Amino acid sequence: MTRGRFITLEGGEGAGKSTQLKRLGERLRARGLEVVATREPGGSPGAEAIRELVLNGAADRWSPVTETLLMYAARRDHIERVIEPALGRGAWVVCDRFADSTRAYQGAGGGTDPALIAALEAQVLGAARPDLTLVFDISPQVGLERAQVRGGEMRFESKGLGFHQRLRDGFLAIVRDEPERCALIDAAGSIDAVEAAVWAAVQERLGLHG
Repeated sequence: MTRGRFITLEGGEGAGKSTQLKRLGERLRARGLEVVATREPGGSPGAEAIRELVLNGAADRWSPVTETLLMYAARRDHIERVIEPALGRGAWVVCDRFADSTRAYQGAGGGTDPALIAALEAQVLGAARPDLTLVFDISPQVGLERAQVRGGEMRFESKGLGFHQRLRDGFLAIVRDEPERCALIDAAGSIDAVEAAVWAAVQERLGLHG
């Protein structure tokens, strides 16, 4: 059986990834594809338990290095129990955040040594590498305003504007460094405009035509 395709959605707070994940999943299913829509941190029962630890509480609850280790513990469980089985049976996996979020949040934003993150990637990801990463770009100010409207502020939203600017810079650096894998999506437009940009990138990069 042909291995499925793996698409990840990345970006800062309030970029609209969750909405676009749902819309992309619907478009792919309309083509008769099996789609597994998932998220990080989380996606499997064990990883969801770690998600509760990482996302809730005071901004300084965990150090960036501790966050990195927790994220990779959750990610390994997610890969073993959800991502690899789905790809192996030919399904398309669409994931709200993956390894690039650790590079950006704990690395660029938090200051974790990139060498530690790279070593964890090498040991943990295995063959679970995205075929396409859609990076949703929006100014930190606008993104945080959107996140506040959404309600239920999480730890990372409370880390301050400087953190979120470093976060954005980190994501933009990933796009520059890996243009073959990454597509930059302007997330400042309407939901429909962003959806059109997402679909155009998926069609172009992954050979879906019509």
